[in-house]
Order: sequence, then structure tokens, then C-alpha cells
Amino acid sequence: MSLILLLTLLFLTACGHPKQAHVNVPPPPQPATSEPAQPETSANIPPATERRASSNKDAELAEPTLPAGTKPLAVESGLASWYGPPYHNRRGSNGEVYNMHAMTAAHRTFPLGSILRVTNVKTGSSALVRITDRGPFIPGRVVDLSLAAARKLDVVQPGVAEVKVELMQSPTPLDAGGKWAVQIGGFSDEDSAAKLADHLTRRYHTAKVLRFASPAGDWWIRVRVLDDDHDRAQQLAKETETPEGAVFVVRLD
Repeated sequence: MSLILLLTLLFLTACGHPKQAHVNVPPPPQPATSEPAQPETSANIPPATERRASSNKDAELAEPTLPAGTKPLAVESGLASWYGPPYHNRRGSNGEVYNMHAMTAAHRTFPLGSILRVTNVKTGSSALVRITDRGPFIPGRVVDLSLAAARKLDVVQPGVAEVKVELMQSPTPLDAGGKWAVQIGGFSDEDSAAKLADHLTRRYHTAKVLRFASPAGDWWIRVRVLDDDHDRAQQLAKETETPEGAVFVVRLD
């Protein structure tokens, strides 16, 4: 009996202290290695070449600047119009591809590269533009603005506006040299332009008569007189009549 009692006590004692559960704990992760710092030309910051390209593009679209105290060299008044498509991305008279989002304009006689200050007489808004093209070839109009310039001068909505045009800077003197021609048109069909071009070729043997279509679909004639002389161009313009369109003396350079 004593042996049975002893075994019973040992069994009860063991039941009073439960075994601890065994848990598999994974080893701690390896310490993270520090990554090298990203260079300045990462995805967040464009490379220097991209920054330069963006800066150059901004400069091309920006309004021209002038030294303080610049005085006008010439002043004229008339109507301003504007031109965009279909001339956008086509080569202009100065050889540059026309960008209607840049602050540029067309003028018939001021030297290419000149800087003009154009002021809307009604609203008082003004802007500086660079001459890159020739035109406008409609009587009464003195300057043809890019879309960007027209927006700044409140000309887009009305289409035309009365303006004052001041020549602020010119790469060459106004009263000396230059290459001059006579531009005639526009003609609604090629046959009318061809007929007048043939007539001018027979009449002015020393002149070079060109016939061409504009991006807008009409036809034009340009007559280059001997030596591109200004006085010869003026005389030819006075002697020339056209059944449609108008006759303009235009500077080529």
C-alpha cells in the first residue's frame, strides 16, 4: 500500500506543472546595408542636357528684351492682324521655322531681326516682338502678329486691332541698302497669277518674276528687280495694276 501511495503522489505532482510549449523563433534578419545616395541626375531631376534644352526653348518663346532707355527709331500706325495655322512649323522669311507660340511678327519693310514695340490703341496693352517674316499683304494692315503676341495684345478675339508700331531696334540702318522686291496678290486661282506673271516677264526683261502658292491656298507673284534696288522696286509697284489682290513693296533681308 505504501508503494501505491508513493506512486500516486508522484503522478499528481507531475500533473501540477505543465510542460512549456516549444516555439520556433526565426533568426533575426541580417542588418540592412545602406544604399548609396542617388546622384543629382536621378529620375527626380532632369539631366543637365535636358535642363539646357528646356532653358533654350523657354528663351525662344520669351518676349525680346531691350536696354533701358531705348528710344524708337520709327513709328507707324495701322491695323494689326495675326497668323497661326497653316503657317505654323513652316519656314519664314528669315530662314527660321515659324513658331506661333513665340513672340514674333511679320512686317513688310523693317529689316528682319528688328525689335518692335506694338501697342493696342484701344486696350493700351503692349508687347515686344521680333520680326522674322514678311507681311501682312492686305491694304491697311501694318503688322502680322504671332498667336502668342496676339494673345498678349488682345487681338486674337477681334482678329484685327488698331495699333501703334514702334521700331525699337534694327540690325541695319533703315535708309541704306537692303534687298527689295514687289509682291502681288493674292490670287484665288493659279491661272490669274500665271497670266499676270507672264505679262510682267515680257515687260521687265531684267526682272525675275516668281509665282508661288501660299500655305493658305492662294497664289502670289514676287518680282525681283535688277540688283534688288529699292527705287526700281518702287517704280515697278507704281506701274503695276492687278485685277485682284494688291501690290506691295517688300524688303527681302
